[in-house]
Amino acid sequence: PAATTPRTKDRPIASAAVSPGEALWLFLGLLALAAPLLLFLNWPTRWLSLGAVFLAVTYPFTKRLTHLPQVYLGAAFGWAIPMAFMAQQGTVPLEAWWLYLVTVLWAVIYDTMYAMVDREDDLQAGIKSTAILFGNYVRVMIGGLQLIVCLLLSGLAHYLALNSLFYLFLFIGVGNFIYQQYLIKDHQPQSCFKAFLVSHWFGVVILLGLFLGYQLS
Repeated sequence: PAATTPRTKDRPIASAAVSPGEALWLFLGLLALAAPLLLFLNWPTRWLSLGAVFLAVTYPFTKRLTHLPQVYLGAAFGWAIPMAFMAQQGTVPLEAWWLYLVTVLWAVIYDTMYAMVDREDDLQAGIKSTAILFGNYVRVMIGGLQLIVCLLLSGLAHYLALNSLFYLFLFIGVGNFIYQQYLIKDHQPQSCFKAFLVSHWFGVVILLGLFLGYQLS
């Protein structure tokens, strides 16, 4: 089914330029190349890395098993946060898990918009997603998650006593969310894809806000 989707038809496996077996060998090769990096980390971080490998390996199967693969994707992407804290501080404090939760929810937001692009194709292929689960309420659900992310970030800034400059960047991030809501209002695939593409700017401004807010606090 992926080969018949205009957005994915030119991908290596979908276009038969690369076989699934070749892709698997490439994955194993990259995994082998990355493994020596663990030698530079402490043992607790090495143990945490097993969770990262498990999430990455099992994620592709979640689209067949649950309507929440976007949550699983966020869990996989965000796992770098507790690993980084453990590597640097030897512990995973509350703020690390706070950031982890924000990362998971943010991934659900932008990957749901991504899934909206292929919702009809996914329904035919039997692939599950939050875009299908939320149905006609997908825009409302995304908006609710966007609100929760902003509240969590605001609470985190207060907890860490960040400089008030952070809130300026958070305000800019809210503007990004509002723009995304405008783009997905008609559920048009092309506009939803554009909303997904501009989502990285939210991450950029929040990163800058956290960095400057921490440095100036």
